[in-house]
Order: sequence, then C-alpha cells, then structure tokens
Amino acid sequence: MRGTDGPPWAGGAGRDTAREDGGTAVLVRAWAAGLIVLLLAEYLQVTYVYGTFADAERLGSFGGRLLLVHLPNALCVALAVGVSGRLHREPFRSSPARHAAALFAVPLFAQVVSLALQWERASVEGLSMSCAVVVVGAFCGHAADRLQEGDR
Repeated sequence: MRGTDGPPWAGGAGRDTAREDGGTAVLVRAWAAGLIVLLLAEYLQVTYVYGTFADAERLGSFGGRLLLVHLPNALCVALAVGVSGRLHREPFRSSPARHAAALFAVPLFAQVVSLALQWERASVEGLSMSCAVVVVGAFCGHAADRLQEGDR
C-alpha cells in the first residue's frame, strides 16, 4: 500500500506511509469492516430469524434459545471475524499480535458493550452463553480466515 505525505517537492512522494505508521490504517479498516458486517448481520438476524420465529414458547427452552439466539449470534461473530481477517493484508498479517488484534477486537468490543447494556438483567446462563458465543464465533471466523489464506 503506497501513499504520499504531501506533494513531491516536500519529500513525501513514494514513501510507504502504511508501513511507516505501523499499519494503523490497515488495522482500523479491518475493524471498521468487521463492525459493519457484525451490525448488519445482527440486524438481519434479529429482524428475520428472531423476529419471525421467536415466541415465548420457543424461547422458554434452552434448545430454543440456542437455536434462535446463540447459534445465529455465533454465525454473526464468525462473519465479522472472517471479514476482518480478509481485509487485514500482508505484510501486517504476518505479525501474530497485529493479526489477532485485527480479528478479535470487534467481537470483544461488542461483547463488552453488550454486557454493559444488559448487566441489570444478566443471568448465569446468559453470561456464560454470551461468552461462549464470542469464543465459538471468533474461533470459526479465524478458522475460515486461515483456510482462505492458502487461496492467495
């Protein structure tokens, strides 16, 4: 990713700004894309899956909550992690710490926000399943990213 820091006469022409700033722009781009995908996927999940199929009877059982809430949420997290990983390009993805930050920052941020907003009505099952959803979704998204890495 080549960029310039001003006009050629200022000595900025041809400098690799993405490399000089440590890849912050690439990292922020991966986070932004992951956040957008997560928000869109969650909106679609809440509107079409939860809104259409969820009722008090189905959500009364653990299996119903697992099928209608937790598994679709894990899929949303996996999509967000996968997109973040695809947009986090070389040479920055070769750093394990930077790549992990690109992949997992959005789901962790979403988890913290979700817990903060729903803390008053949190239950043991809700907290544990919410954390499990983030872990499973992040693992699946990372696995999909690693599988696609060979396609480059």
